[in-house]
Amino acid sequence: MDLDRALRISAAGMQAQSTRLRVVAENLANRDSVGQSPGADPYRRKTVTFQNRMDRELGTATVRVSRVGTQPGEFPLRHDPSHPAADARGYVRTPNVDSMMETMDMREAQRSYAANLSVLEVTRGMLTRTIEALRQ
Repeated sequence: MDLDRALRISAAGMQAQSTRLRVVAENLANRDSVGQSPGADPYRRKTVTFQNRMDRELGTATVRVSRVGTQPGEFPLRHDPSHPAADARGYVRTPNVDSMMETMDMREAQRSYAANLSVLEVTRGMLTRTIEALRQ
């Protein structure tokens, strides 16, 4: 049934975007989390990678999270000689989380989630109307 397929594809999209929103929230919550000792690594930004997966039962591809990884690269430095994690030169390694990038990722994930939710609601409405028509 095509309506069942639409429901399951939308649900898979919502689940993937829900994971993405959770990771963005974690990144934002830890944007100021630095190490507690000199040379200790601060929080490293997490990233979500999606993958198309062939659902043989549905006969179509659906999206899923293939992995939650970390963003490589250097950590920005902040001069704060009084911090316990400051190195010999007085610099503290800070997380590689950019609040603007996280906000944009969050908005994109919210819109994708909302789009999948709309498809789900329209499909459910169609199923409800079909059942009501069959009852008459």
